[in-house]
Amino acid sequence: MSEPVVAKLGSLAAALRAQGSRVGVGELLAAHRALAAVNCASREDSRLALRTVLCSGRADLPRFDAAFAAVFGDGRAHEPAGELDQLGAIERAALPRAGIPGSAPPDGQEAGEPRAVPAAWSDVELLREKDFAHYSDAEMALARELIARLARRGPTRISRRTRPVKRRRGHTPDLRRVVRASLRTGGEPLERHWRAPSRRPRPVVLVCDVSGSMTPYARMLLQYLHASVAARRRVEAFAFGTRLTRITNELGGRDHDLALERAAAAVADFSGGTRIGAALAELNRVHGRRVGRGAVIVVLSDGWDRGDPALLDAEMARLRRSAHRLVWLNPLAAHPDFEPLTRGMRAAVPHTDELLAGNSLASLEELARILEEIR
Repeated sequence: MSEPVVAKLGSLAAALRAQGSRVGVGELLAAHRALAAVNCASREDSRLALRTVLCSGRADLPRFDAAFAAVFGDGRAHEPAGELDQLGAIERAALPRAGIPGSAPPDGQEAGEPRAVPAAWSDVELLREKDFAHYSDAEMALARELIARLARRGPTRISRRTRPVKRRRGHTPDLRRVVRASLRTGGEPLERHWRAPSRRPRPVVLVCDVSGSMTPYARMLLQYLHASVAARRRVEAFAFGTRLTRITNELGGRDHDLALERAAAAVADFSGGTRIGAALAELNRVHGRRVGRGAVIVVLSDGWDRGDPALLDAEMARLRRSAHRLVWLNPLAAHPDFEPLTRGMRAAVPHTDELLAGNSLASLEELARILEEIR
């Protein structure tokens, strides 16, 4: 494959990623295989083949058309003859073993032999460690799907309901199935059946700080709140600045932009001051029954508080007694020299089970891992 074609396919993938489409290394390799399977002399066949493997949803179709026209032209002025035709000579069997398309085999290695595939550059890897405050609009759109995947991972607990299983130590006999199976053998219980406890989602409460100091992070964290409410049952979402606002209903639904608009309209103190103690006091007293006992509570705040530290300490202690696990996400904790020296953090840290940095996708992955391990 000629280097110009390889470069243009990379440019096509980059243009799609910039518009918010999910195009990674796997999709790019699939694009090479798709072009090898069609008549590359036909511009329309090549376009349809690439659109098939690079578009994962209806929203990607107009993005692909714009990106294809920008990279390969609008069709009136054709590329130099033979450039796309060279893709037809690719051996389909050799494509999965190829490391970098178009590269020659190393010295001493026969063509077509399996070899190690080197690591490739990926937008996702760059976004994992990047601070939310430095995200562009295109990067926010790209991170949306990643956040949705993380939000599907949540804590579980043992349910009183049981489920049929194969025999394991400690499981109880399923007498109803044993009796039913015995009807086939003249009433003799020859087949043994067992039941084991099932697992159900544990309640999760997300409390997000939307004050002025959290403005660079509030938009991305609200995306995580919306994805959690949409992906799992028994998730409650709250936002606070100087007062607490329940936004679970506003974040319901699959339309991401509409949900965030409703949530922003419901929160009256967006980008204002911070009174964490008063907000948690309202959570404990007004929404205590809705939160319930045994929930995993996640507070997303930088800890800058204008309220009374004694009130925050008392409300955190009260919240910890009713919660199964209390996790605090502080974007400032990502700094290597971070210490909880603010009044709010000094009052909150003694009552938290985990203190994480909520400033990047990597920190949300760590939160998802902790939530999955909770039993």
